[in-house]
Amino acid sequence: MDVAATVPEPRFLPNGDSAVTVEFARDIEEGASTSVLALDHALTIDPIAGITETVPTYRSLLVHYDNCVLSFGELVALLRQRLCAPVPAAHETRIWHIPVAYGGVHGPDLEDVAAALGMPADEVVARHTAGSYRVAMIGFTPGWSYLTGLDPTLHLPRRPDPRLVTPAGAIAIAGTQAGIQCLPGPSGWHLLGRTAVRSFQLNRDPIFLIEPGDRVTFFAVDDATFAAQERSAERGEIVALTQR
Repeated sequence: MDVAATVPEPRFLPNGDSAVTVEFARDIEEGASTSVLALDHALTIDPIAGITETVPTYRSLLVHYDNCVLSFGELVALLRQRLCAPVPAAHETRIWHIPVAYGGVHGPDLEDVAAALGMPADEVVARHTAGSYRVAMIGFTPGWSYLTGLDPTLHLPRRPDPRLVTPAGAIAIAGTQAGIQCLPGPSGWHLLGRTAVRSFQLNRDPIFLIEPGDRVTFFAVDDATFAAQERSAERGEIVALTQR
């Protein structure tokens, strides 16, 4: 099986004079995301001299390179070789079980989301926790995890009035996506709850917890459990449950 076997021939787009975007699709697609992560993994275990960094997204891989070592044309030729080579064995997928305090002060949009979708708030929580999500990319702010796999019945446009500040650990949905927001920041997503899990924490090893290609599930906890987990997380402890 080739890296890009499930999607059309990718496009190679120059980004200035030291980066190239390998674009597998124009929209968010599971096949494109799989191809992005496969190419990223291939370049990690068998590096190309001159590549300085790779940045996976939903539908493309940004490849930074040293243009004193490689030209754009040379890099594209080498990337095409990687795309035609057999897919290397993927790293072992981790499954993260993320505790979430839903609704109330932790999830101020839960009731509005329920009303917009025409279902009880408990049903929104049940459908959100029933999902199996895949980490497609990390971005926007450190540790911000973008997830595919949201139940189609929970698809909802972003808020018409984005918030300037949302709390750390926000668990949110928007459009076809689910997300875990690690740090405080602006957001137009619908906040269903909060988690004490720190997907990014400078004083901890590892600094980044969740990686692209990992899988995520959510489970509900009460306010007291959230508060206890928050204290543990502040000490650098990992409060998410994981399995391979």
